[in-house]
Amino acid sequence: MRKGFTLLEVMIAAIILGLGSAAIIASMSQAHKMMIYSTYYEAAQEVMDLGDMAYPLSDVRDENDLEVGETKATELWDMISDERLSSAQEEKYHGYTWQRECLNKNDPEDDIKRLGNLYIVKVTVRWGDRYRSHGDSESYITFWRKSE
Repeated sequence: MRKGFTLLEVMIAAIILGLGSAAIIASMSQAHKMMIYSTYYEAAQEVMDLGDMAYPLSDVRDENDLEVGETKATELWDMISDERLSSAQEEKYHGYTWQRECLNKNDPEDDIKRLGNLYIVKVTVRWGDRYRSHGDSESYITFWRKSE
């Protein structure tokens, strides 16, 4: 009786080990990518909050005031705080912009009244280099009601 493994058994074990190692490396790579993206989305959420504090919807009295052009995150910070951004914060918010637009502002007045004087408001945060197709954005939709 011989002791040891046959060549076929060794090859099957090597294939199983190789597939398992490849799966672990691929999942580690994906986890690393998700960690990087999560920092971008965390900063985007903070910029959304900055914009909402600088331009609160509760202060809007007229649908023409709903629109806010693209504003840099550092400018939003300056609007709501007396303190300067630290160098780490400036680096974190570099390239982030905030914008608010009304999606149904140009709809007929009858349609707006039928909706109960509700206006659809879209808030968008952008970052990255949009001009080289490397830009990302995150947005949310909310509503604003015109008082009668």
